[in-house]
Amino acid sequence: MASFEEVCVSGFEEFMKAVEQHKDKTIFAYFTGSKDSNGESWCPDCVQAEPALREGLKHIKEGCVFIYCQVGEKPYWKDPNNDFRKNLKVTAVPTLLKYGTPQKLVESECLQADLLEMLFSEEN
Repeated sequence: MASFEEVCVSGFEEFMKAVEQHKDKTIFAYFTGSKDSNGESWCPDCVQAEPALREGLKHIKEGCVFIYCQVGEKPYWKDPNNDFRKNLKVTAVPTLLKYGTPQKLVESECLQADLLEMLFSEEN
Protein backbone atom coordinates (compact mmCIF):
# COMPACT_ATOMS: atom_id res chain seq x y z
CA MET A 1 0.00 0.00 0.00
CA ALA A 2 1.30 3.43 -0.91
CA SER A 3 2.46 5.61 1.90
CA PHE A 4 0.67 8.92 2.00
CA GLU A 5 -0.23 11.42 4.66
CA GLU A 6 -3.84 11.89 5.74
CA VAL A 7 -4.86 15.17 7.32
CA CYS A 8 -8.33 15.56 8.84
CA VAL A 9 -9.70 19.08 9.07
CA SER A 10 -12.97 20.82 9.80
CA GLY A 11 -14.02 24.00 8.05
CA PHE A 12 -12.57 26.25 5.40
CA GLU A 13 -9.82 27.91 7.46
CA GLU A 14 -8.38 24.60 8.65
CA PHE A 15 -8.54 23.31 5.08
CA MET A 16 -6.58 26.29 3.73
CA LYS A 17 -3.96 25.90 6.50
CA ALA A 18 -3.50 22.23 5.60
CA VAL A 19 -3.10 23.13 1.92
CA GLU A 20 -0.50 25.75 2.81
CA GLN A 21 1.45 23.28 4.96
CA HIS A 22 1.58 20.72 2.12
CA LYS A 23 1.75 22.99 -0.92
CA ASP A 24 4.91 21.27 -2.21
CA LYS A 25 3.09 17.93 -2.54
CA THR A 26 0.27 16.52 -4.63
CA ILE A 27 -2.90 17.13 -2.62
CA PHE A 28 -6.15 15.25 -2.87
CA ALA A 29 -9.01 16.87 -0.99
CA TYR A 30 -12.20 15.12 0.01
CA PHE A 31 -15.13 17.26 1.11
CA THR A 32 -17.83 15.63 3.20
CA GLY A 33 -20.70 16.63 5.43
CA SER A 34 -19.57 17.08 9.02
CA LYS A 35 -20.09 14.23 11.45
CA ASP A 36 -21.96 14.39 14.74
CA SER A 37 -20.78 13.06 18.10
CA ASN A 38 -21.75 9.53 16.96
CA GLY A 39 -19.48 9.84 13.92
CA GLU A 40 -22.40 10.06 11.50
CA SER A 41 -22.56 12.63 8.72
CA TRP A 42 -25.76 14.54 7.94
CA CYS A 43 -25.03 13.76 4.27
CA PRO A 44 -26.32 10.29 3.29
CA ASP A 45 -24.33 10.33 0.02
CA CYS A 46 -21.14 10.99 2.01
CA VAL A 47 -21.86 8.03 4.28
CA GLN A 48 -22.39 5.84 1.23
CA ALA A 49 -19.20 7.07 -0.50
CA GLU A 50 -16.84 6.65 2.44
CA PRO A 51 -16.14 2.88 2.04
CA ALA A 52 -15.48 3.28 -1.71
CA LEU A 53 -13.20 6.24 -1.02
CA ARG A 54 -11.21 4.29 1.59
CA GLU A 55 -10.81 1.44 -0.90
CA GLY A 56 -9.74 3.90 -3.61
CA LEU A 57 -7.01 5.31 -1.37
CA LYS A 58 -5.08 2.08 -1.96
CA HIS A 59 -4.19 3.57 -5.35
CA ILE A 60 -2.87 6.91 -4.15
CA LYS A 61 0.72 7.62 -5.13
CA GLU A 62 3.43 7.61 -2.52
CA GLY A 63 4.18 11.00 -1.03
CA CYS A 64 0.75 12.47 -1.74
CA VAL A 65 -1.36 14.21 0.88
CA PHE A 66 -5.01 13.34 1.42
CA ILE A 67 -7.02 16.04 3.17
CA TYR A 68 -10.29 14.82 4.64
CA CYS A 69 -12.35 17.96 5.12
CA GLN A 70 -15.64 18.19 6.97
CA VAL A 71 -17.47 21.17 5.45
CA GLY A 72 -19.68 22.00 8.42
CA GLU A 73 -23.28 21.55 9.39
CA LYS A 74 -26.05 21.32 6.80
CA PRO A 75 -27.37 24.93 7.18
CA TYR A 76 -23.85 26.34 6.59
CA TRP A 77 -23.29 24.02 3.64
CA LYS A 78 -26.63 25.00 2.05
CA ASP A 79 -25.70 28.71 2.17
CA PRO A 80 -24.75 29.63 -1.42
CA ASN A 81 -22.17 32.09 -0.06
CA ASN A 82 -20.20 29.63 2.09
CA ASP A 83 -16.42 29.71 1.64
CA PHE A 84 -16.22 26.30 -0.03
CA ARG A 85 -18.68 27.31 -2.75
CA LYS A 86 -17.28 30.83 -3.21
CA ASN A 87 -13.55 30.14 -3.04
CA LEU A 88 -13.12 26.52 -4.13
CA LYS A 89 -16.17 26.07 -6.38
CA VAL A 90 -17.13 22.95 -4.40
CA THR A 91 -20.88 22.82 -4.92
CA ALA A 92 -21.76 19.32 -3.72
CA VAL A 93 -20.71 16.81 -1.11
CA PRO A 94 -19.12 14.39 -1.36
CA THR A 95 -16.50 15.88 -3.68
CA LEU A 96 -13.00 14.56 -4.20
CA LEU A 97 -10.58 16.76 -6.06
CA LYS A 98 -6.97 16.89 -7.03
CA TYR A 99 -6.14 20.31 -5.60
CA GLY A 100 -4.98 22.90 -8.11
CA THR A 101 -6.28 20.93 -11.11
CA PRO A 102 -9.70 20.69 -12.77
CA GLN A 103 -9.84 16.97 -11.90
CA LYS A 104 -12.63 16.08 -9.51
CA LEU A 105 -15.28 13.51 -8.70
CA VAL A 106 -18.65 14.72 -7.45
CA GLU A 107 -21.45 12.93 -5.57
CA SER A 108 -22.16 9.50 -7.10
CA GLU A 109 -18.84 9.54 -8.99
CA CYS A 110 -17.17 9.14 -5.56
CA LEU A 111 -18.79 5.68 -5.35
CA GLN A 112 -17.19 4.39 -8.55
CA ALA A 113 -14.05 2.37 -7.87
CA ASP A 114 -12.69 2.80 -11.40
CA LEU A 115 -13.01 6.59 -11.27
CA LEU A 116 -11.41 6.75 -7.82
CA GLU A 117 -8.54 4.57 -8.96
CA MET A 118 -8.04 6.69 -12.07
CA LEU A 119 -7.98 9.97 -10.13
CA PHE A 120 -5.63 8.69 -7.42
CA SER A 121 -3.21 6.94 -9.77
CA GLU A 122 -2.80 9.54 -12.53
CA GLU A 123 0.73 10.77 -12.88
CA ASN A 124 0.26 14.54 -13.00
